[in-house]
Formats: sequence, C-alpha cells, structure tokens
Amino acid sequence: MEITFYNQTTKDTKDAETLINHLFSKVDDDNSMTIIFMSLEQIHELNKQYRNVDKPTDVISFPDDEEGYHGDVFICIDKAIEQAQSYGHSIEREIGFLAVHGYLHLLGYDHHTETEEKEMTQKQEEILKKASLERKISND
Repeated sequence: MEITFYNQTTKDTKDAETLINHLFSKVDDDNSMTIIFMSLEQIHELNKQYRNVDKPTDVISFPDDEEGYHGDVFICIDKAIEQAQSYGHSIEREIGFLAVHGYLHLLGYDHHTETEEKEMTQKQEEILKKASLERKISND
C-alpha cells in the first residue's frame, strides 16, 4: 500500500511514519491512502466542523471513492501519547492502532453495534499482530 504522510504538528513524526509503513507492508492492499498528523487543537476543530462534536478526538477518517484511493486518516499525536500512557502500552502500539482503526473506517468497517465492533476489533488485532503490535495483556 502506498501511504502519503503530512505532518501538521511541530513534533517529529518520522518514527511514526516508518512504523506505519512497516505495519501496512503486512497488509495485502494495492490501494493508497493519506495520513495526516495533527495537533489537539487542529483535530478538535476538524471534529467540530465535520462531526459536530466539540472536543478533540484521536483519529478521524474521510473515505474517498476515487479508484485506487481509500481516503484520508487524521491522527492526533497528542491524543496518541496521552492514550498510550493511560492504557499502559507503547506509543508505537497506539499510533499503529489509530492508523489501522482509521484505515478500517476507510474500508467501511464501523463499531456502532456490538457485532460491528467485534468484527472491527478482530480485524484490527489481526493486522496489528502481523506487525508485532498486538495488545499486551498484563498479569499483575
């Protein structure tokens, strides 16, 4: 899969881009997509404008019907860092999860019902596991 990256933050996203490219090298898909890294303020505005939700979010996807192009995935780096700390896993796991989550939304997956959520979660974990980014279960 071909992925175009745009960084609209002041943070260095090269490691995240390398991680995402590695992750999607394990996915059998010849189409392309764009991933845009945003700040908390930027994604808040996007969420408010397009989803009518007046708060920041971690990832937003905008599918595109252009042949060979899935669409755009916007990832908030600040939320990814915050959530990785909150969930007790690596920033790599969180960035990978958000990229895959956004990608699956581009493909039409959703999580409005329990059945949809189960299917989407299973697909996410399948993709993340191939790149050794599966959720680590702690035994403490």
